[in-house]
Amino acid sequence: MFLGSRSPAILSQPCGRLYGVRYKTVTVVGIGADGWAGLSPRSKAAIEQAGVLVGGPRQLALLPEAVPGRRIPLPSPLQPGLSELVAEEVGPGLERSALEGTALVVLASGDPMFYGIGATLVRLLGAAQVTVLPHPSSVSLAAARLGWPLDDVDVVSLVGRPRELLHPLLQPGRRVLALTAETTAAADVRALLNARGFGGSRVTVLADLGGEQEVVSPADEKPHGRLAIVAIECRLDPGTAPLPRVPGLPDEAFEPDGQITKREIRALALAALGPVPGQLLWDVGAGSGSVGIEWMRVHPASRAIAVEPRADRRERIARNAAALGVPGLVVVPGAAPDALSGLPRPDAVFIGGGVTTAGVVAACWDALAAGGRLVANAVTLEGQAVLADWRHRLGGTLTRIGVERADALGTFTTWRPALPVVQWSVRRESQ
Repeated sequence: MFLGSRSPAILSQPCGRLYGVRYKTVTVVGIGADGWAGLSPRSKAAIEQAGVLVGGPRQLALLPEAVPGRRIPLPSPLQPGLSELVAEEVGPGLERSALEGTALVVLASGDPMFYGIGATLVRLLGAAQVTVLPHPSSVSLAAARLGWPLDDVDVVSLVGRPRELLHPLLQPGRRVLALTAETTAAADVRALLNARGFGGSRVTVLADLGGEQEVVSPADEKPHGRLAIVAIECRLDPGTAPLPRVPGLPDEAFEPDGQITKREIRALALAALGPVPGQLLWDVGAGSGSVGIEWMRVHPASRAIAVEPRADRRERIARNAAALGVPGLVVVPGAAPDALSGLPRPDAVFIGGGVTTAGVVAACWDALAAGGRLVANAVTLEGQAVLADWRHRLGGTLTRIGVERADALGTFTTWRPALPVVQWSVRRESQ
């Protein structure tokens, strides 16, 4: 019998307005491939009490027919159709007012807060307005099947995202779980591993975890279920060097055209910029995009905008960003300061070129909020003079950096100095 005792915890939740309807409760219930049988008593009670059940066709089909409540499919794609969902789906004979004061349950796969609709609803309504009842996530089930400690596994979602996001996670001896939504995902991942020098890695496909059609098998070239996890045990091919996560990638890791902040200078610039997860960097006069790319490689939540006037360099920046695992780098055409107008406010700015152009440093400084950092490099005497003048006005640290590399001199070895670079680093203490 589905209409059992009602849960006081569910009924006591505050109401929330969604799709223009004020519901008595909004509850997000995670459901697995094992369907109704795998739900907890509290999740079953929430579903039984719902006046409206919203979910994907796959989740709604897992509910027994005897469960009451009007069933409404989620729109696809989700975000554009979310606000108009009920307006389109209420249908003849059921006015929007008839839904007022009812309990709403939204069904989600597994854990709704793990790349799920639960996070979207919390952003819309606030955490106090939404009750989330999770089911074990596909990642938890995959770790259990493989015997991998979940706290020592890297997880990435490739659902609707470029598979190049895998690149920074490919490190010798690491284990990676990739969420996928393509029937060719395992073959695509295998091709990426071969190209990156991890062709010997063990790859496993896990699909329909917890259900009767569960699959846990070595990856091959055959298509698999659309929604699957691809598990990777990273093994570096002999003679291949991995790319580190710390700033200061080898210059050869980038596709350059001569306009690149060299490895040692780049590492010092990133140290001065102080990357913080979730913060935004402007890379002004980006060249090959190396500083913005390394900023984003520090953490998956890091964001960067590369501003570059030359079209050929913008294309090269995009290729470098994809090859090094940060395809989300935003490339903006145009020259500073005009190209900076309308961009989101940055937490840090790097000026790799253009410090002598009128208005560039001022525009970058004015864009920073309190706590923002600005780092600018100059090689020419004219550029260094500009930085010295700005340091006199605003303070900060002025550093002259010289790098010398050993090189042949006939049958002997000597030092070959690179052009010295002057770096100005300053923090904005107040707005």
